[in-house]
Amino acid sequence: MFHLTAKQEDNKQILSLQGRIDSANAADAEADIRAAMDGFSGELVLDADALEYISSAGLRVILRLKKLQNNTRIINVSSEVYEIFDMTGFTEMMDIAKAYRKLSIDGCETIGEGANGKVYRIDADTIVKVYKNHDALDEIHNERELARKAFVMGVPTAIPYDVVQVGDLYGSVFELLNAQSFAKLMIADPSKTDELAKASVDILKTMHSTMLKPGELPDKKAEAMLWVEFAKEHLPKEIGDKLVSLVKAIPDTCNMLHGDYHIKNIMQQNGENLLIDMDTLAMGHPIFEFSAIYAAYIGFSCIDHNQVKQFLGIPYEQSVQFWNATLKYYFGTDDADTLRAIEEKAAIICYARLLRRTLCKSKDDEAYKAKMVEYCKQTLCDLVPKTDSLAV
Repeated sequence: MFHLTAKQEDNKQILSLQGRIDSANAADAEADIRAAMDGFSGELVLDADALEYISSAGLRVILRLKKLQNNTRIINVSSEVYEIFDMTGFTEMMDIAKAYRKLSIDGCETIGEGANGKVYRIDADTIVKVYKNHDALDEIHNERELARKAFVMGVPTAIPYDVVQVGDLYGSVFELLNAQSFAKLMIADPSKTDELAKASVDILKTMHSTMLKPGELPDKKAEAMLWVEFAKEHLPKEIGDKLVSLVKAIPDTCNMLHGDYHIKNIMQQNGENLLIDMDTLAMGHPIFEFSAIYAAYIGFSCIDHNQVKQFLGIPYEQSVQFWNATLKYYFGTDDADTLRAIEEKAAIICYARLLRRTLCKSKDDEAYKAKMVEYCKQTLCDLVPKTDSLAV
């Protein structure tokens, strides 16, 4: 038996196929589908979530539909039906997507949350990152490819092995046996802060020593130029011009950068440390990485020190301690003046970014926004005039 339901979304005609399409009902199924299309010229999406079987007669129906409407694609195909499409060469002729395994996160422990998604522990062996964007499939596949690229180049990272559907959202599943984030480890035992900072630097140096080909990943400097060009319009002319010049003068290097490197994105599994959240991978000078690290540990909390507690789960004082230890181990020095100079370079890029971010976000409390804007502007006015180079 075959049943069809139809609906339109934007410029898409979505036809849900249910049951079987075989020699006994192929002609009727085709007639129903053509009637549902009714001259519609947009994208035709055949939802095969409830399609149990399709015979050669049914395949011929699909082939005629494809010829009639070239932008026809099939989604949510079961493994059994997908094998039929694959064996007959249909997967090479048209866009056919397998159905995603459905996963529930009810009662699951929340491991962390970022701008793009939320991470849950499913069981002792696995975690899932659920993306907030309902149309995140391209984003998910892109992150998986970036993780593979980093892994092949020697960066210790967890690679997602499955894409799942979580309610009306999508997620990536990782095998992380008994893994805990550095944030959780630091919350459980604050005395490990220095030790974990050293471990995080080991991974960071491995990543930064990985050299890429020009254009292989997004250019972080190009993104930073957007921040400073925006910030320039909100600063005194002399300072704004110098800020732009300082960022322009940063050497164009091909170091691999994580882009969102902090203690919730570093996991420890049986003594091995691994990176997650690879969708922000980029390339460029390491100072751009340090500006993002500074933002995570200090910059976002410059007005309200409780922000870091909400984001990373640790007190502001411990966050500052971790940041200081990170600089010390990465640059191999205890010299306070040297480390302060590096911090100020990172802070300049950080507060240019935060100034733009704050002014472009409308949902923040207006009083908080005003304080943040003033803090960013004042800090840039203090630091930019005395800085001759942002390179480290």
